Amino acid sequence: MPKQQRVFPTFTLGWEKATIMASNSEKPAQESFPFFSLPNNQNQSGFGFLFGSNEKPLPPPPPSVEVLTSEMSPTVKYTVESVNLGDGLTLLKGRVSTHEVFALSNSDLVPGKYEGGLKLWEGSLDLVKALHSEIQGGQLSLKGKHVLELGCGHGLPGIFSCLEALFHQGASVVHFQDFNAEVLRCLTIPNVNANTLRGPQQLYLATNETEKTQAEVRFFAGDWSEIHKLLFHVCDKDYQKGSDSSSGQDPPAGYDVILMAETVYSISSLQNLYGLIKKCLSWPHGVVYMAGKKHYFGVGGGTRQFLSVVEKDGLMEASLIAEVADGLSNLREVWKISFK
Repeated sequence: MPKQQRVFPTFTLGWEKATIMASNSEKPAQESFPFFSLPNNQNQSGFGFLFGSNEKPLPPPPPSVEVLTSEMSPTVKYTVESVNLGDGLTLLKGRVSTHEVFALSNSDLVPGKYEGGLKLWEGSLDLVKALHSEIQGGQLSLKGKHVLELGCGHGLPGIFSCLEALFHQGASVVHFQDFNAEVLRCLTIPNVNANTLRGPQQLYLATNETEKTQAEVRFFAGDWSEIHKLLFHVCDKDYQKGSDSSSGQDPPAGYDVILMAETVYSISSLQNLYGLIKKCLSWPHGVVYMAGKKHYFGVGGGTRQFLSVVEKDGLMEASLIAEVADGLSNLREVWKISFK
């Protein structure tokens, strides 16, 4: 990418309206993202995913694989455009054709085959803004952290975690996971490359002319029920609430920060998603940032449905850190989930 096209602005606080191309169709529609508001007690609802309510048995998931940066698709057309998030915060997002990659016609989701990873969903931008706000407010530090983005698609939250190293000491590991290897090859890897400087299996971020910060970047494809077998920072034993880490044994490995946007749309997948988080999140200080719609009508999922799974298990607790409401679509939320 030409040097002048990379935009690494100074991050500042605040939300501004941002208009982006939100669809991956040949003639994308523009979508306006509203102000990011503090949580309140309003009970708002609107339109979410409009799919049939009768979920059919899914085909077997594709095999879990690590996708190397060298496997980036050389044939699928990838175009890039800016996403202006307000107050000088700009990221780059790619666009590829759903028809070219999956032979589907403008379809957002085909359960078991394609899970919407080629579209930039609103929650991804909500999550980036929430992370920035948390960092600016001192509630989050990515210094030296291991970060995992689940259901990454474009990977903007994970990319933001990488770019933090340009201005602060950022994450040392950023791993991206998506259901489809094709999404990683055709979109995620090119998108990471478009936003950053490249290196084989590593991301080199120059903070000045003489200093470089190195972050390990890897890409994994597979279903949430199986992908933990491939991930590099999975806990080697179950969490035991109140376990004593002073026994002389090293605590289980794990990811310090797990990011996920628009991953809780299908009620049938929530248990597998939560089970994966329990296998991957570092105890006791690991944290999950989840962005999504309060309800996804037609498929039964939503942030509140996922939180009911978390509450029933009793191991973790959640706090609402932001809401996005425009009165035209379903209420969107960002939650922070951590161990009790």
